Amino acid sequence: MLIRIVKMTFQEERLEDFVALFKDSQPKIEAMPGCQQVTLMQDWEDPQVYITYSHWDNKKALDHYRHSEMFKDVWARTKAMFADKPQAFSMKAAII
Repeated sequence: MLIRIVKMTFQEERLEDFVALFKDSQPKIEAMPGCQQVTLMQDWEDPQVYITYSHWDNKKALDHYRHSEMFKDVWARTKAMFADKPQAFSMKAAII
């Protein structure tokens, strides 16, 4: 399983717009082949910072989504709301 974490900082006046976009997009993303879940979290201290946390079957499934027309549309609209450069991480559970 691949865990994708994306940290995004938004313009204060665009927070409601982003949340509305996410609410609309979440079920569509979760319907993509290989997506197990997508969760949105907001920073406790800074309300302009959001993190998406998603689980994918594998990198191929994530890449398929990232090359889809839906992703291109959602990401373009999301980027227009940024106040800072996003950070993205692809992770796996560590075996200890």
